[in-house]
Amino acid sequence: MSDCLFCKIVSGAIPSKKVYEDETSYAFSDIHPQAPTHVLLVPRKHIASLDHADAADTALLGELMATATKLAATLGLGKGYRVVINTGADGGQTVDHLHLHLLGGRAMSWPPG
Repeated sequence: MSDCLFCKIVSGAIPSKKVYEDETSYAFSDIHPQAPTHVLLVPRKHIASLDHADAADTALLGELMATATKLAATLGLGKGYRVVINTGADGGQTVDHLHLHLLGGRAMSWPPG
């Protein structure tokens, strides 16, 4: 989508601090980190939110979770980490492109917000 912030980041039109990429996803450092490690993992395919994913996206969703696990290991988050998907305005989603937040590097508290 030509007006999507994350699509522009994935395409390289907007610079980012790349952490990881493969054929289905792109990960980069969050510009407003909420933990010592805060990476955003986005699918290359534009999906507005988790609510917009359908049965055809099931494998992609699984790949994103597996990639988050791989990134956590690579980033040294062996003591623990959190993976968050905000969905919709009340869920805290501010960019209409499905993305996972990978947070770690400190103890997390509950409830988160």
